[in-house]
Parts: sequence; C-alpha cells; structure tokens
Amino acid sequence: MTLTLADLYLGLGSGAGPSPPAALPAAWAEQRIEQFVIDSRQVAPGSCFIALPGERADGHHFIADALRRGAVAILAARAPGDVPLPLTIVQPDQAPAPAAAPPFLFLVEDSLAGLQRLAASWRAQHSPTVIGITGSVGKTSTKEVTAAVLRQRYPTLWNEGNLNNEIGLPLTLLRLEGQHAYAVLEMGFYVPGEIAQLCDIARPRIGVLTNIGPIHLERAGSMEAIFQGKAELVQALPADGLAILNWDDEWVRRMADLSPAPVFRYGLHPEADLWADEIISYGLDGIHFRFHHRRSRGDEEVLHVQLPLLGQHSVHTALRAAAVGLAAGMAWEDIIHGLRDVNAQVRIEVAPGFNGSTLIDDTYNASPPSALAALNLLAEMAGRRVAVLGDMLELGSYAEKGHRLVGRRAAEVVDRLVAVGDLAGWLAEEALVGGMPPAHVHHVSTAAAAIDLLRNLIQPGDFVLIKGSRATGMDVVSTALIPPTPTL
Repeated sequence: MTLTLADLYLGLGSGAGPSPPAALPAAWAEQRIEQFVIDSRQVAPGSCFIALPGERADGHHFIADALRRGAVAILAARAPGDVPLPLTIVQPDQAPAPAAAPPFLFLVEDSLAGLQRLAASWRAQHSPTVIGITGSVGKTSTKEVTAAVLRQRYPTLWNEGNLNNEIGLPLTLLRLEGQHAYAVLEMGFYVPGEIAQLCDIARPRIGVLTNIGPIHLERAGSMEAIFQGKAELVQALPADGLAILNWDDEWVRRMADLSPAPVFRYGLHPEADLWADEIISYGLDGIHFRFHHRRSRGDEEVLHVQLPLLGQHSVHTALRAAAVGLAAGMAWEDIIHGLRDVNAQVRIEVAPGFNGSTLIDDTYNASPPSALAALNLLAEMAGRRVAVLGDMLELGSYAEKGHRLVGRRAAEVVDRLVAVGDLAGWLAEEALVGGMPPAHVHHVSTAAAAIDLLRNLIQPGDFVLIKGSRATGMDVVSTALIPPTPTL
C-alpha cells in the first residue's frame, strides 16, 4: 500500500471534516506520491514537497523550484507568488473540484503540523510493531543494529541517518508500506514534551532506553528535565508492550516504575534479563563476549559471540538489539547474523589517513560519554595515538566538567592531543594537569588551524582519532586528512 493523493487529502483533513473518499476525483486514488521531501533539490517527478519555515530558509520560497522539478503536490501554509505553471489550490476541509488537475497545493494553517497529522493518519492505517529508541548516547547505532537484526526475518522500516525529530520521524513514517512488520524509530530530544509528541504520532509498542547523560543540558535545563523527557517514551507504551531498559544506568533504572508495560533489563550485571561478560575488545577487529539470557522458565542461555562492532561500549548496543530480537521471537542464529552486519556500524569510520596513518573518524556526534568511549577504543591501538578533540556543545552548566573529564582521560591514553575550539581549552588544560608534556598538547581555535598543524604532526603508523561536534568543523578535519583516491 503506497500513499496516494486521496490519502494525502484525507490525512491532512483528520479531525477537520474531510470529504469521504467517494467525493474525491477518481484519479486521486490512483495517483501515487513517490516521496515526501522538504528540500526542493531532492524533488523528483511524483514527489510531494513540504514547505517548512526554517531558521535559515523558508521552504515556501522554493515552491516554484519544486514544481519545475516535477512535484505533483505541495504542502504549504500559504500560496506562492509566481509559479511556472497553473497550480490547483486544495484545502483539506473543503471538497476539491471534480475536474481539479495537478499539480496541487494543499493549503493548511501550519505545514509542520500538517506533516505530523498526515504521518499519524498514515501510521494508523498500518499495523507494524513500532520500536522507539531514545537516550543520550548510542541512539543511532542502536537503531541501525536493531534494524539489521530484525530484517534478518521481517520486512523492516527505520529512520535514515538521524531523521529522529518532529520533522524526520513523520517523514520516515510516510515511507511505511503494508509489508512492513516492524518500524525502528530513533527519537531525539531537546526539551520535555518532544518525545511524547513523537509517540503520539508513531504509537510505539516497544521502547528502548540507552542511557541518560547531560547531552542537551543547555536546552533542557537540568538532568531531571532530561530524565522526564526521555521517560515519555516509556510512559507512552501500551500495557502489552515492552520497556527495554539499561540496568547499568541509574537514571534509566528509575524508569521501570513509570512503565505501564513489562520491563526487560539488559546490562553487564547478572541481575539483568540479558547480560554480558568476558568482554574482550580487539580494537579495529571487533569485540568478543558472552551473552547470558535468563528465560521466563528460569533457565539461562549462554552464547559466545564475536562481532565487528568497535569498542567495549558496543556491547550495550549489541545487548539492546538482541533484546529486541528476542522480543520479536527471533532465533539466536538470526539475531547474531544481524549483529554481524558490518553495514550497521555507522558511527565510527576507519580509513587510511594522511602520511600513512590510520584515521578513526567518530565525528557523527560528540558528548563526554561518547568521547570517553572513543578514547577507550584509541587506547587499544598498538601505535602512536593522536586525539583531535573538538568542542562538545549544548552541555550547559556541565560544559567545563565534561570537557575536563575527557581531557583527564586523554592524558591517560594519547601521545599527542590537539584540542579544537574555545570550550576545548578546558580539555587541553586538564590534559596538562593529568601529566601530558606541554609539547604534546596543542590548542587551536579552528578546524583549519587543526588541519595545518596535523599535516606536520602526523607520522606513518599513527592512529588518529577525530571527535567533536560538527559545528566545530571536525568532519572537515576528517575529510582533509583522508588522502585522495588515486586515478588510473
């Protein structure tokens, strides 16, 4: 089942008295919407372009471009000025003219609210088991690995990239088709109320909590506010659902009392329902550990596994994905096959680097916990270790403490440290306090300065970790340190 113009009209009119399907032009039930996009440059023939106002640009200014590229429908809060061809305006609370011809502009009061209403309507017409995933660190990797597990047996939908917010999640749900048995949806968070809204749209049956940390503390205001915001996923679960909780995290353990659904515990302690021990990391060659699964009848399954996931912190990722697989009734053989899917390792990229080095690119996101995990992986490398660590943003009152915590760990792990950005000054200071020689600690203000420094610093055989918020330009540093592919 693919969304059509009729579905678009009826979904936008939810709660506003839309016309019954019989009153719609017959062709609308046949006209498929090939994709929904918010960037006019991505429009292809048959697309629906959603004009959203943004901080940098207003999508309403690009309606004409979307039409030139073949959009069959536009969702907008106001009609455009000059357009390259006739445009039929449709209001979801009014019946369209029988002879209405494409392209159509569906005019709503608020285009973002219209997108969310449409996604909720489309979700309600399908019956997948929706898995919501949230937490401060590890959401995206958990989503990717969980989807890799489930698709060993079931048709599965999941967010692309980090489409995990009030825009990205509805866009993902609009890709839902009748064949999908599961939908794995990462749910982002800035302030309380956001995850509750996403749950209203997606209606998750299984909720997975990774951990709770001071990520986005600047916006949320307090750790308690972050806890309350993340707990909205658990509170939204139905009584016959399942809350999969990290039993190693004190904040997440508190959520067990808030869940109307049964709780499944995972972690590194035998108290959990699914736990791991005998963990060995082989650096860039993956990890080995034992799964312990306590079954409902009281006996325990024990399995030795070796996976291509990087770093000891990835054990928790594997535990989360395996817990979902068990909840889905999957056999261990299929679960482990999914965990070994190398395409699911999205966060850390390893590549040949400048001057014969090995580049460990972990610029996908940045926070003190993820930076510490990356440093722990770097510590396992048998060679000179260079860490390029940039500002970690949106930490609020935790900013200095978080950067100093990472700086102290860097002093224990690395041979050379390059701190990038104003906040990273605390990181560099703490590395010196931790005993690093001043000649081995470099603090620069910009990514460009870091690149110039590193081109003189990196030696053959070095392992170079790049980590930090993208706003600091750490992804630019990584790109600059990857040699160009030779041409034949």
